[in-house]
Parts: sequence; structure tokens; C-alpha cells
Amino acid sequence: MIVDDHPLVRSGLRQLIETELDLRVCCEAASMVEAQQVFSNHSPDLAIIDLSLPDGSGLDLIKHILARQPDMKTLVSSMYDEDLFAVRALRAGARGYINKQEAGEQVIAAIRQVLTGELYLSSRMTEHLIVNTAHSTDDQKYSPAQTLSNRELEVFELTGHGLTTSDIAERLHLSVKTIESHRANIKTKLRLNSAGELIRCAVQWTLDT
Repeated sequence: MIVDDHPLVRSGLRQLIETELDLRVCCEAASMVEAQQVFSNHSPDLAIIDLSLPDGSGLDLIKHILARQPDMKTLVSSMYDEDLFAVRALRAGARGYINKQEAGEQVIAAIRQVLTGELYLSSRMTEHLIVNTAHSTDDQKYSPAQTLSNRELEVFELTGHGLTTSDIAERLHLSVKTIESHRANIKTKLRLNSAGELIRCAVQWTLDT
């Protein structure tokens, strides 16, 4: 099952998967609600899920699916950097994480690895997690990646890439008022006093990650 709100992405992923003789896409969905409906009508072995959906987070969808079928295999496919969301995806129950910019053969490799019951992360990310674990400190729990919710981290990361409130609202299919609320929460959690501090912090964090 492919869950992504962009028709071209779903079409391209379907074509890529179905060039493999032993793989077939049985259903597609463009939102959380639609995904839950089509999931009930099919029996996919694997769900490939985007993080940003019009009506919620792909991580929340993974939790919903696993609540109904605990042994379901899920693979997150996202435009967001693996460093930002891979660990969150695994904590939500995903069996792997792959960036949408990866080559087609790497996507197929990820699908096959997850289908066999193994976890999939890039070799770079695997090494990064090992190093971070070996050198972890109590101070890391106060970093944005640990402090913010999934949606807040999306807003924070996009702010760091220079997107305006309106740009972020359009990208995430949310209202400007909702994005402003998320930004206010981020400032509170990170103890920032102004929009300017928020932008500077987001830009610096994005450069450092």
C-alpha cells in the first residue's frame, strides 16, 4: 500500500515497484482517513507511508495501523532528512526510513529488506545512531529533535530552510493560524523570546544537523 498525497509520487512509486515481477501495489491512499479505509479492504504486506499528509502525520497513521494489525510492516518514505525523523519513525513502529531522493534501486532494496522482517536505514544513518548512542549525554534531551512534537519539528525544520509561515502552511496543508500556533509552542518549549530568535535558532540547527 502506498500512502502519499501527491498523485505523481504514488504513480512513480507504483511503476517502480511493479517493474519487479514479484511485487505488486494492491492499493493507494492520499490521506490518513483514506488509508485506514483502503487498509480495511485489502491485505497489504507492507505500507509505504509519507510523513506529511493533509489530515495528519504519517507517524500517527503507523500507530493506527499497528493498533489494528501489530505485525504490519511499514516503511516511511519522506522528503525530510533522515537525521530528523528516522528515529521517530522507528519509535512509532516503522520498520524503515528512506528519503524520496534515493535512487530507485535503493528504494526497492529498502522494500525487500523490510519485507523480510529486517529494519532499513541508510548505512550513514546507522553509523550516526551508533556514534550518537556511544557519546550521548543528558543535555541531548533538550535538543529540538527531542523536545518538539512531530508536527512542531516539521515546522521548525522548514523555518530553518527559510520558508515563511504561509509557505509552511501550504506545504503542510494547514492554515496559517495553525502554523503560527505551532511556532508559538516552539518558542515556549525552546525558551525563545521572539520570532527572530526562532528563525536564527532554526537556521543554525538545520545547518548543524
